[in-house]
Amino acid sequence: MAERTAVPLRVVIVDDHSIFRSGLRHDLDRSIDVVGEAADVAEAVAAIAERQPDVVLLDVHLLGAETDETGGEAVLREAAPLSPATRFLALSVSDAAEDVVRVIRAGTRGYITKGASGIEVSSAVRTVADGDAVFSPRLAGFVIDAFGAAAGETAATDDELDRLSAREQEVMRLIARGYSYKEVAAELFISIKTVESHVLAVLRKLQLSSRHELTAWASARRLL
Repeated sequence: MAERTAVPLRVVIVDDHSIFRSGLRHDLDRSIDVVGEAADVAEAVAAIAERQPDVVLLDVHLLGAETDETGGEAVLREAAPLSPATRFLALSVSDAAEDVVRVIRAGTRGYITKGASGIEVSSAVRTVADGDAVFSPRLAGFVIDAFGAAAGETAATDDELDRLSAREQEVMRLIARGYSYKEVAAELFISIKTVESHVLAVLRKLQLSSRHELTAWASARRLL
């Protein structure tokens, strides 16, 4: 398979089974550079903050969650603000609808099962790194059903978006997609200070407290 870029994508693998991590690292193709591994929530947050990977392959169920969250949700909540350009791809043995929906709402860009081949996982990593979503075929229906059920919330979403100016909506979408403040400034030809002001305004108007919550909010409403 031809490599798409000269520089491999930097990936951190988060899973509580060392044998699985080792096997996955071996099976990923040459377009992927595994720059870190972690076995629990605390290790994952530290590795992601230090390595700033392009993509995290994230197991849904990990040790170390202190609330009723899954371990994957806890990693997303804690690590996403520390590495805002990183995208997350859930990779789990579970194909339960509840697990799929919870972790997607928390901010992952996709969900595939551990039955996927190394080629399939590598392809999914590249897809997520490009900003697109990816799901194992039988899981896509869960996502469609879950977020389709929220279609009745469209009017409410429109009302929420109406609180934001056109520029604030542009900034909101870019930030929710994982752009850094510097990248947003370059994309929209505005200063970083202006980006910061818009982000603060968006969080205030939507009654959110962090970039992570903003990403989850936008993802749940299919605004990315």
